[in-house]
Amino acid sequence: MSESRRHAVAEFLARYATLCEVGVGRRPEVAADLAERGRTVTATDVEERPAPDGVRFVRDDVVDAADRADPGDHYRADAVYALNLPPELHRPILAVARTVDADCLFTTLGGDPPTVDARPVTLAGGETLYVARERHGAADHE
Repeated sequence: MSESRRHAVAEFLARYATLCEVGVGRRPEVAADLAERGRTVTATDVEERPAPDGVRFVRDDVVDAADRADPGDHYRADAVYALNLPPELHRPILAVARTVDADCLFTTLGGDPPTVDARPVTLAGGETLYVARERHGAADHE
């Protein structure tokens, strides 16, 4: 994801006060950008990852979390989001977001379509962000 696309995603997500990035991997730039904007951000991944300043990290697997009655406090946020989310994780992230009553947003890998019902939002720079669950008013900003 280019710098301009990352910035556009962070700009869109900045409307939320608390966020959880699922599968942060080795690219925590959006989470760091959101933390710099004063948002409360938790990042998760199946592997231990260093977290940027202001970002809390929790090692967890969203597939396992989707099967738990309580996915965990680290998912309790206004929005649960993921970047470059592979198709097999679309349903688990949406299940977690529903359980914790959060909005669910994600970008996909390349040309992969979402495997859950989601509304595409085209952001500056050409990035498409999918809104799979909207409870807190994310999609009214386009």
